[in-house]
Amino acid sequence: MKDDHALPSLNALRAFEAAARLRSVSLAAAELHVTHGAVSRQVRALEEELGVPLIERDGRGIRPTAAGRRLQEAASGAFSQLRDCVAALRGGKRNDAFVLGCPGSVLARWMIPRLQQLQQDLPGLTLHLAAQDGDFAPRLAGLDAALLLGQAPWPAGWTVHGLGSERIGPVFSPSMHGAQRLVHQPPEALLEHALLHTRSRPQAWPTWATLNDLDPAALRQGTGFEHLYYLLEAAVAGLGIAIAPEPLVADDLVNGRLVAPWGFVDTEGQWALCTTGGDRHPRIEALADWLRRQLAA
Repeated sequence: MKDDHALPSLNALRAFEAAARLRSVSLAAAELHVTHGAVSRQVRALEEELGVPLIERDGRGIRPTAAGRRLQEAASGAFSQLRDCVAALRGGKRNDAFVLGCPGSVLARWMIPRLQQLQQDLPGLTLHLAAQDGDFAPRLAGLDAALLLGQAPWPAGWTVHGLGSERIGPVFSPSMHGAQRLVHQPPEALLEHALLHTRSRPQAWPTWATLNDLDPAALRQGTGFEHLYYLLEAAVAGLGIAIAPEPLVADDLVNGRLVAPWGFVDTEGQWALCTTGGDRHPRIEALADWLRRQLAA
């Protein structure tokens, strides 16, 4: 007889919680360092065990069902408490893994390609990366630090290590229809195009337009995406013109997958490494210095 109080597989719960929180199987796979298929199989197995659908399609992404939201809230809370408890038991030992939270797009497009270099440059730092989209909790629960794009005012109690200015600019694929003509035109030419955008950064296009003496109200919005990661993948696929932070497309520009004919402009935002501890720790200082060098490269 089946025990209704028995817990499902913790691996399945972790896969589901990450997918539901990030609204993406791909980003969940990146966070958990497994394949897309592994996350999908774990979620399906969990749905079969519980007898209810937990995930449904939402455009190009996914979202939790009503039952899924209940389970996500419970699982997220339980995992957060476990992380806090484990961190307390470890007592902050210097050789323990350093848990760094960052937006899923930063993790997938910038941090992961540089992990090997980080391990070479900072061999004493064991890093655990945790993807998070949306606002970070004021206490950064379960994290040693958060790498993010933001601007003052910062939450009370945060120690903010500035890493560099946020620079944004329009990018598109050389294979996009009309790309060869567009690269030779002034920025005003973008007013004739429906622009790719993302809900997570609604201010990006208006900010860029203002900094280029264009009327933000004259911009035309095209296809929207839930996450910046999907926005940039759409641009690489030649689906349109996106607005992007320079570091997240630097590799694509070097490899010719994207072009940025009008360059990038500084905004009032900045890249920052944020902690909730007032004391400066050698691991945090070393990581902040490394991030500054990488962002400036």
